[in-house]
Amino acid sequence: MTPLEKTEALYQELVAWYGEGGDREIRAASKLLMVALIKLKEHGGPGWHGLIEEYLIMLKDDPARFQRMLEANRGKDKRPGTGPDRSDRLIA
Repeated sequence: MTPLEKTEALYQELVAWYGEGGDREIRAASKLLMVALIKLKEHGGPGWHGLIEEYLIMLKDDPARFQRMLEANRGKDKRPGTGPDRSDRLIA
């Protein structure tokens, strides 16, 4: 299981933990985001927020590229730099 697949499994576990509560998917995603943000701030150096901004811009302006980056991190055909726009080379 790749780190991305483990993260997705943890997300599903958190969603299940919230049971039938309202907004359980958003609450689970928010918890993962909060942990990710603090870890990026702690370990990402002075430009940690630039990576977040890059992801947000990509997700907004080119969601297909963002999806390709996710797929490249699932472990299927995980050869660096094989994507046409090299989106699989981004940190994720």
